[in-house]
Amino acid sequence: MQHAAPFQQLRKYLEQQVLGQPELVEHLLVTLLANGHILVEGPPGLAKTRAVQALSQGIEGDFHRVQFTPDLLPADLTGTDIYRPETGEFQFQKGPLFHNLVLADEINRAPAKVQAALLEAMAERQITVGQTTYPLPELFTVMATQNPLEQEGTYPLPEAQLDRFLMHLVVSYPDSEIETQILRLNRNESLGTPTVEPPKISQTDIFSARQEALNVHMEENVERYLVALIVATRQPGDYDAELAQWIEIGASPRATIALDRCARARAWLDGRDFVTPDDIQAMLHPVLRHRLILSYEAEADGIQKDQVIDQLLLKVPAT
Repeated sequence: MQHAAPFQQLRKYLEQQVLGQPELVEHLLVTLLANGHILVEGPPGLAKTRAVQALSQGIEGDFHRVQFTPDLLPADLTGTDIYRPETGEFQFQKGPLFHNLVLADEINRAPAKVQAALLEAMAERQITVGQTTYPLPELFTVMATQNPLEQEGTYPLPEAQLDRFLMHLVVSYPDSEIETQILRLNRNESLGTPTVEPPKISQTDIFSARQEALNVHMEENVERYLVALIVATRQPGDYDAELAQWIEIGASPRATIALDRCARARAWLDGRDFVTPDDIQAMLHPVLRHRLILSYEAEADGIQKDQVIDQLLLKVPAT
């Protein structure tokens, strides 16, 4: 746990900047430690953009926000070859994907080609323009947002592309007490009141922390429980007849890998060198939420994916 202290400082700083969203803060840090990407869904005004901006202030790296629109082109993300008349040659002009932290705001507003360009970069950690392939930075994390309220003029992400995200988090409105704190924080910022200085975690420390998180111990029985939860999405009839009616297609092995990494990262953030079933259960909803395809009957009955995951937790024993 040599590099844990700076992350605890970063967590405290983020919780001061993003009020009432402890899950969002924790999941952003888990995503960073697990070397993945996160999809955040929620109504406007819930500090989704503010959260990733605050994260960028606390780590050594650059940040870029891209507002996705229907007229966006893949080259607007990846970059393109620009002709230089003075040299008579084409020179590659890097796009926003070459930053360390990328916020893809309202990803479902862009057409399929743009979404594919982003998701390819997320999966391969590189982009290809013409005949040349360019590697992306070693520290490269994407936070994509989508607004569930407006479906007009949107392009829903295909299930297979959603699988590229490590986690899918759903955020909701704060209660009245938190809303009052948000109001005061906004007023103080408008008045120029000095704020807490963010910590600065170097990229070297982030990479070292990732190695420490990967080395967090997981007992064999806990590992079996983790695998059983994912396999149960493919063979739900072995556990519950109702689950079998609800799930059309279960999660892929990518979900198993994601759940393993997220559970280890969560344990590391909590200052433990071992994973418990609680870590797995805490990470199961965001890991599976975008990876399950429900049956027509489940959708007709208004069954939500979170209900299905709750049922999985009830039926699969933690042995």
